[in-house]
Amino acid sequence: MDSITQIVLGAAVGEVVMGKKLGNRAMVWGAIAGTIPDLDVLANFVVDDITALAFHRAISHSFFFAITAPALLAYLTAAFYQSGSHQSKAFKISASTVWVAALGALLFGINYIPYSSSGKINYVVLISTIVGMLGFLLIISIRYLGRRLEAVDLSWRDWYWLFFWSIFTHPLLDSCTTYGTQLFQPFSDYRVAFNNISVADPFYTVPFLVCLLIARMLTRGTKARYWVNWAGIIISSLYMSWTVYNKFKVNAVFEKSLAQEGYVYSRYTTSPTILNNFLWTCTAEGEDEFYQSFYSILDNEPIVKEFNVIPKNHHLVSQYQSSEDFKTLRWFSKDYYGIIRRKDGFLQYNDLRFGIANIRAKGDASDYIFGFILKEDANGALIVEEDRSAREQDMGERWNDLIERVKGI
Repeated sequence: MDSITQIVLGAAVGEVVMGKKLGNRAMVWGAIAGTIPDLDVLANFVVDDITALAFHRAISHSFFFAITAPALLAYLTAAFYQSGSHQSKAFKISASTVWVAALGALLFGINYIPYSSSGKINYVVLISTIVGMLGFLLIISIRYLGRRLEAVDLSWRDWYWLFFWSIFTHPLLDSCTTYGTQLFQPFSDYRVAFNNISVADPFYTVPFLVCLLIARMLTRGTKARYWVNWAGIIISSLYMSWTVYNKFKVNAVFEKSLAQEGYVYSRYTTSPTILNNFLWTCTAEGEDEFYQSFYSILDNEPIVKEFNVIPKNHHLVSQYQSSEDFKTLRWFSKDYYGIIRRKDGFLQYNDLRFGIANIRAKGDASDYIFGFILKEDANGALIVEEDRSAREQDMGERWNDLIERVKGI
């Protein structure tokens, strides 16, 4: 899921594992550990799109990594505190800079969401986040930079368990999304994907975050802090259980609807649309085409009355089947893919599991959330470039259409 959610989960787990001994620092280190698996995205800066696609949520999101990496992290962290380096002014300033930068990125994201939907700055949100930023800076200057920190005397084993559980829960959560997670690397590249929650879902994250922040302000070791932190974990887990229930319910609706329309299909996949668990998309595979549609659990009737028929057009890429890059695309999409001819003449490979970005899609290249442009070099070798046009367009109208469809018909 998104980084904010993983930070919240890691911090809550850190509090459960070592909150009594470490206090707020258990949350801090849990949050850091919960972010570590996603550092694989740094590969995007040095490798091509296909390599980055295969590398993300691979070894760093595996059970193997969750078991082995904490051993080194525990050793380094224990040595760091035993040396007293955490008391140095240089470290405090460096750590403060990192947290301020992280908060700044968070506040930017909070402001970008309303801006992307309306094209205008929401000054209420902007002023509120600026005030929050200033308050955070004040807290750092008074409670962190200006005082001597207490000694930390945790064993290697204590640090290991904190890092293990904070990292281990990260890929488990990611496995609930459509993207999938290679839990069994380096022994298998199978992607576990339960498709029951969006990659970003505020209904899961916000209550969890609120409970975490309240727990953060309560005294270490108290029952109130213990139960408030656990309340966030329990509420988020109940919501996750609700998403699983929704998936079973939605699957039944799509199966009934496909049968009613007379579509013959070999398999299908369902997943929620972005930022919610109410509106779902379904993609069913026929012999020469896919059948795709939306269903909201708020619809008046438990039936889908219209499907978008998407030709496979797999014959257009028969010459690329032996290409390693093309094999990676097929592996990533689990063969749920369609090919279209773009207006610029190139072919585009569309991963249909993620559905479309535009509810009113006409089948254009920019409609698909995950698309890849297929080109050839001078020698005829395949070159694959991710198409980002769907994410770069003005999202205002698309957000409004999505919200209206979520409300049901």
